[in-house]
Amino acid sequence: MAGIKLGIISLATINVIAVFDLTGIAAQAEYGLSAIFYYLFAALFFLVPIAFVAAELATSWPEQGGVFRWVGEAFGPRWGFVAIFLQWGNCTIFFPTMLTFAWVSLAYINPNLTLDAALASNRADTVIAILLIFWLAVVATMRGIKTSSTISVVCGLIGTIIPGLILILLGFLYLGQGNPVQIQLGLEQLIPDFTGFSSLVLATAVFLDYAGIEMSAVHIRDTANPQKNYPLAIAVSAICIVAIFIFTTLALSLIIPVAKINLTQSLLIAFDEFFHFYGISWAGPLVACALVLGIIGQLTVWLAGPSSALVVIGRAGYLPPWFHQLNQHNVPSHILLLQGLIVTFLVIAFAILPTVQAVFQILTQLASSVYLIIYILMFSACIYLRYTQPNIKRPFKIPGGKVGLWLCAGTGLLSTITAFCISLFPPAQIVIGSPEVYLAILLTGTVLFVTTPLIIYALRKPCWDAHDTSARLEPFGKKARPLI
Repeated sequence: MAGIKLGIISLATINVIAVFDLTGIAAQAEYGLSAIFYYLFAALFFLVPIAFVAAELATSWPEQGGVFRWVGEAFGPRWGFVAIFLQWGNCTIFFPTMLTFAWVSLAYINPNLTLDAALASNRADTVIAILLIFWLAVVATMRGIKTSSTISVVCGLIGTIIPGLILILLGFLYLGQGNPVQIQLGLEQLIPDFTGFSSLVLATAVFLDYAGIEMSAVHIRDTANPQKNYPLAIAVSAICIVAIFIFTTLALSLIIPVAKINLTQSLLIAFDEFFHFYGISWAGPLVACALVLGIIGQLTVWLAGPSSALVVIGRAGYLPPWFHQLNQHNVPSHILLLQGLIVTFLVIAFAILPTVQAVFQILTQLASSVYLIIYILMFSACIYLRYTQPNIKRPFKIPGGKVGLWLCAGTGLLSTITAFCISLFPPAQIVIGSPEVYLAILLTGTVLFVTTPLIIYALRKPCWDAHDTSARLEPFGKKARPLI
């Protein structure tokens, strides 16, 4: 296996599996045909800039660390640590929304019982079931990268890719037969209604849908001819991701009225409606079970990746020794344990807030806000490094010189800042209780996740360095510099 190198197709496939997520398409189905506009707009002003910036940074600084390396090269190790910590933190707060969707899938095997009704009737059972799914994924991840990667690939194929393709096929078949649809068709429907500002808030979720394509940078050393193949793989996967998101979202909106779209159950309802229409209702529970497997697969991917990256940074002197612990399978057991405790606390919050949709929306927006800060740092780093380190060899370089740099990274930076500001406003489509409480939760959560790594960095001590030469971080710049 050591001699096997990833090609364009294999690397692009990794990107698609990591980024594509069926759980978020219901949010965009709210917009009917105009969802195409939001997907293309976000792709042009967010996904494409990320793809180009990630390609330039990953090929120019292929050393271990990913976003930590890129941001650290530009703004020093303090902000590099903030970036990698936020990447880990984003996964942590997004896990409960994934788990909610898993429980929805299980609960939907009984289509007469909504999740909110199930939660209201027996909150304890719901929380226990959600946590059981999560801790099963944690245990699988603890078994090592070979076990977790096998689970993620198999479960991702069965529970994400195949259901997505089935939904697209059913949508094309349903539309091609001339059946009545629940959205208005026509070119004029492609342009969204911009009269209500609050209606744009839900659309910012599409930015988080596209997040994560830069994660494949960890494979750059295992890529054949990375200077050429990595940028091409990014381009291929970006096109595939946009197409899959658009077609699955439209397939869902074809058969479910906009007024009845529910962030947590609409995907299951769409499958059920399609299967009922074609006389194969027995397939509904099978798809529901498959979607649960898909969530478990995604959990293992996002549990293993950021935690493994964080422990490498931590052992270089950025985290106390307690977080350095690796089990017999070389997995960061203590970091995973802490992550599990945080997720457990957030899941219990499901029993306190008004509705599952409210929790789903708040945590989704909080995760989006945290990840958008990472991209603000990433875009800024790309621009800054082009000016401060112009002589660094860049195997892939954003075309167009300084003008192309600003058009690409500058546009991505501006759209990311705009999306971050919009995400702070409560959506009009969902009952979230007090807007003031909603804003307070988002701001408090975001500030907490940004200040925590800054405090940890300020308190670091020399004894935190594990002096692990086998996984030693390469120094920033041309020569070693102390932590400052």
